[in-house]
Amino acid sequence: MKKNHLEIYLNRELRACQLKQISILEEIDRICRKHQIVYWLDGGSLLGAVRHGGFIPWDDDIDIAMRLEDVERFKQIAPKELKEGFFLQTQDTDPEFRVPICKVRCLNSLIIEAVDDLHASYQKGLFVDIFPFIDYPSVSPKAVKRFAKGICKSRSILHSRHYYSWRSFAEFFYFGAEYGLYRVIWWLLEKTHRKDTYISNILINNGYGIMHRQDSIFPIGEIEFEGKRFMAPCNPDAYLKDLYKNYMEIPPVEKRKTHAVFFAAELNPNQNA
Repeated sequence: MKKNHLEIYLNRELRACQLKQISILEEIDRICRKHQIVYWLDGGSLLGAVRHGGFIPWDDDIDIAMRLEDVERFKQIAPKELKEGFFLQTQDTDPEFRVPICKVRCLNSLIIEAVDDLHASYQKGLFVDIFPFIDYPSVSPKAVKRFAKGICKSRSILHSRHYYSWRSFAEFFYFGAEYGLYRVIWWLLEKTHRKDTYISNILINNGYGIMHRQDSIFPIGEIEFEGKRFMAPCNPDAYLKDLYKNYMEIPPVEKRKTHAVFFAAELNPNQNA
């Protein structure tokens, strides 16, 4: 199939964007090592490190994770430590940004994803995602999946745009009650079960109900990514099997898709970062 002009542009620009994201990750790594904050490569970034020695060739983002308490420390430290040209994006630093994670953005760049609101004025530079992880109660994976999916679905509906109708009114109260019930039950599970075995993303970010054993991450290790060393789970094989099962299998060509609909590695050639 013949490629259109946008596809040709994105294919050419992708590598430049990946290298710009490496510079963001290096800046995060510098701050974390200076302040003894532990992070690790997560998701497709860890998969890329293991399977490709760097980026998955068609990937256009970097994911890392930290314990929630370390995310909070990083949010306090980073605004004072980040070099010029980088921006810590949270719901506090960028009021129109409504995603429940934080990102470090490169200001002299641009990335537009399908989920982005083009009418909102939040910063849209290339980024590294930082996912907050919490200890999970030792309950069955089946129960975790049910609660995680329920909480994600109900929260998503509650935070979507609502229009004035009886249906939207009813949905708001139904899913509000469902969300509250799931949260109360989860709180009870946390109070009555040990939390020294499993860890994962906070529930509102964990739609698939994934859990990792803590001993697959800690003590934290390192891995090579694009010729540089970054923090990583101590047992990446176990970690990746939780996420992808047969993670060394290369997907067919038709599934090798970038997340973004548009990106530009540099907006102003005369600016740094």
